[in-house]
Amino acid sequence: MSEHLATIEWSRGDQPFLDKRYARAHDWRFDGGAEVRGSSAPSDLVPAPLSDPAAVDPEEALVAALSSCHMLFFLAFAAKGGFTVDRYRDEAVGVLGRDERGKTSITSVALRPAVAFSGENRPDAATIDALHHRAHEACYIANSIRADVTIEAR
Repeated sequence: MSEHLATIEWSRGDQPFLDKRYARAHDWRFDGGAEVRGSSAPSDLVPAPLSDPAAVDPEEALVAALSSCHMLFFLAFAAKGGFTVDRYRDEAVGVLGRDERGKTSITSVALRPAVAFSGENRPDAATIDALHHRAHEACYIANSIRADVTIEAR
């Protein structure tokens, strides 16, 4: 197995804290050197400027991780099947709500991939569906979450 590292860092600086009006923006640093600005999702509970609308919130990151994992497996299975993929775009949507335990969680994620192929060997619709099914079954992130995940290939 493998380990995957992330360093999350927030600092209060000189802002007040106990009044709960502190900034939620923070930094994500990954072992390969990438840095991403993170924040709570801007909402009525934590409006801007306490949340940073330009930053990635944890809910978006979960949806992106799931979409990315699915895509990487899809690309691998397409290449193994002899299909040339030119573009892959997913406009994934995660829904935050109450689950069967009454907990707030990402209750569902819809992956909406649009894939463009080229070359003489192009998959038919049934083969594309099978590639998505295999990718979903293999995806580590999909296997790690409780949310209902659907694939709505375009």
